[in-house]
Amino acid sequence: MTGISEILVLVLLIVCILILPRLFKGDEPNQKRSSPITIKKLGTKARIGIVLSLVYPVAMALYLRPWDGSLVSFISFGVFPILIVWAMIWISGSKKN
Repeated sequence: MTGISEILVLVLLIVCILILPRLFKGDEPNQKRSSPITIKKLGTKARIGIVLSLVYPVAMALYLRPWDGSLVSFISFGVFPILIVWAMIWISGSKKN
């Protein structure tokens, strides 16, 4: 019966942590205010760049097999080019998407 008692203890903890404070608060929650900071959506080119930044090192890892001892070549041909490209994009500061 320890399984049932453990489940009941978890339910009691969830009720005490999440539900009881809301019941005893009594005040109306503050309405969310719009913040002056707006989050811009990523453009198509930025999304493609992010996906390629993830796919390229994985493909190079499968091709070079760094776990077999070619870690330096993987870093040179798999990781370093991605860092260079993103650094060039960041330095150029292009706002194009």
